[in-house]
Amino acid sequence: MHYRPIKPRAGIRGCKLLKPSGELSFLCLAAIIQGMSERIEINPRVCGGQPVIKGTRIPVSAILEQLADGESWDSILRGYPELTRADIQAALHYARHSVLHTEITAVGAA
Repeated sequence: MHYRPIKPRAGIRGCKLLKPSGELSFLCLAAIIQGMSERIEINPRVCGGQPVIKGTRIPVSAILEQLADGESWDSILRGYPELTRADIQAALHYARHSVLHTEITAVGAA
């Protein structure tokens, strides 16, 4: 299986259609995130373009992984003193948005 982001809703400025590979363009994903949260940023020069908490090098995926592993918010905040509860909430909103805009399709029969 591969993951193919669904074409975003019309009206997102700066948003281009999907790339031929089926992936969202960098500009499109950045436009979605900008409208969704001022706390998440994607910059190709920071952490290889992974979504991070703005002003840090803390990937959203690191926060989500720790939450999935059962870490408490307080534990995460102790481990990353520069984070706030609003940053963790923004990471969860980002994950929700990503899931809602992803379509999983089977590619070829095995």
